[in-house]
Amino acid sequence: MDHSTHHTGTAHGHTAPAGGHGHHGHTEHGGHGKGASWSTAVKATLHCLTGCAIGEILGMVIGTALMWGNVPTMILAITLAFVFGYSFTLFAVVRAGVSLKAAVKVALAADTVSIAVMELVDNAIIALTPGAMDAHLSDGLFWSALLGGFAVAFVITTPVNKWMIGRGKGHAVVHAYH
Repeated sequence: MDHSTHHTGTAHGHTAPAGGHGHHGHTEHGGHGKGASWSTAVKATLHCLTGCAIGEILGMVIGTALMWGNVPTMILAITLAFVFGYSFTLFAVVRAGVSLKAAVKVALAADTVSIAVMELVDNAIIALTPGAMDAHLSDGLFWSALLGGFAVAFVITTPVNKWMIGRGKGHAVVHAYH
């Protein structure tokens, strides 16, 4: 959907008359006090999950290949989850014609809480699953703990994203650029 016909004004394209709301009736973004739709929250969370999963799996593969211990491998995996999560948003926003500096601000605003919640939950699941931290990439336990962690993180992060989008925060910031 082309939002360009009604995005003018602030850096994020949101303007609202006194007592009104931005996006002119798009209830998925919080108009009329109904909050964000579950569909919008699910899409935002899947976007976040994709970046997190790519970064985290890549980090675990690299850490394992380099025979690092659990802590450095998890730090790398979490760092890469943030890098890939942010990069998906950066790419889309820069492609829409936004400067890199402004796109970085949008990505930080759009994705930080979502990625942080997802990583906290996912890594807690992995850390609390007996034997998962010592499992190898070829072990079913490694993959079941990782994928199970992603599934639980998705379920927990989706309502967080719904709440944030409904208040014009998180992924709602990106909607001004597509």
